[in-house]
Amino acid sequence: MVDQQAPPAERAKVSPTYVLAGLVAVGVIAQAWLATVVGSFARLQTATTVFVGVFVQAVPFLVLGVLVSGGIAAFVSPALLRKALPRNETAAIGVAGLAGMALPGCECGVVPVARRLIDQGAPSSVALAFLLSAPATNPVVLVATAVAFPGEPGMVWARFIGSLATALVMGLLWSRIGRPGWMLPRSRGHEHCAEGGTRWEVFTEAARHDLLQASAFLVLGAAAAAALHVLVPPTWYQRLGGEMVIAILVMALLAIVLALCSEADAFVASSMSALPLLPRLVFLVVGPAVDVKLFAMQTGSFGRRFAIRFSPLTFAVAVVCGTVAGYLCLGGAR
Repeated sequence: MVDQQAPPAERAKVSPTYVLAGLVAVGVIAQAWLATVVGSFARLQTATTVFVGVFVQAVPFLVLGVLVSGGIAAFVSPALLRKALPRNETAAIGVAGLAGMALPGCECGVVPVARRLIDQGAPSSVALAFLLSAPATNPVVLVATAVAFPGEPGMVWARFIGSLATALVMGLLWSRIGRPGWMLPRSRGHEHCAEGGTRWEVFTEAARHDLLQASAFLVLGAAAAAALHVLVPPTWYQRLGGEMVIAILVMALLAIVLALCSEADAFVASSMSALPLLPRLVFLVVGPAVDVKLFAMQTGSFGRRFAIRFSPLTFAVAVVCGTVAGYLCLGGAR
């Protein structure tokens, strides 16, 4: 008897684009029913308002970020970046950290770029400094932070300094303690696009990939912000704000779990207005440096032995750098 089951390679794959289109269609069809349900519950109305506010504020920066990320994937090669690096490793770490300012992109998009830098001969410490810097210090993220925290320019400077310090400190630490055997010898990571395509194909595929992935995490973050707003009593925030060390650790762990896109996380943090600025700043410094999705991608690109060493160390460094930057730029714990 002939087996009619199709081989795995030939089975139909469900595209995230179709899933997103399906969810939008369901929302349009069930719009009246959903409006009735939301209108029946005051707390659900509040949650919906918070969700929509966070999402709508973040979308323009998310779109701008993925367009820039797609352009970088299409027109800026790791080989070009490699040629711009000094031969001295310490100086190269500094240049790589600062280069992240000019190369906006989501965290997941930077992982394969860092992998390719290493494959082309760049020291791992240099590539990792770039990996940590690019998603958190670029202009799109900083402008989004300024919009999310109007009247608080110290938050922008503190995020920039804390994130850049995290990238540089981790690069210098890894140059001392990193071992070649901790990394996979060749790239097996997630790639934004297939090799050999035209620049337009590379651009559209990279932008599509980033938009779908970042949008999914933005929805999750906006939903979490809405849930925290209506489910957590205000007295809990007041007590947490009174215990600054605990508040910092809780927000740092929350950044790991939510795994938000760096172009949208500031709007989620700003919605937690009952908390002091310092814990929310640590949330913004830790998130682009280490979270659950980054751990998975780093495991695939660099290997599990690397990820289980790099991620906990990055978490500790990001918490310390974010806290110190907050004290310097925000005028203390507030």
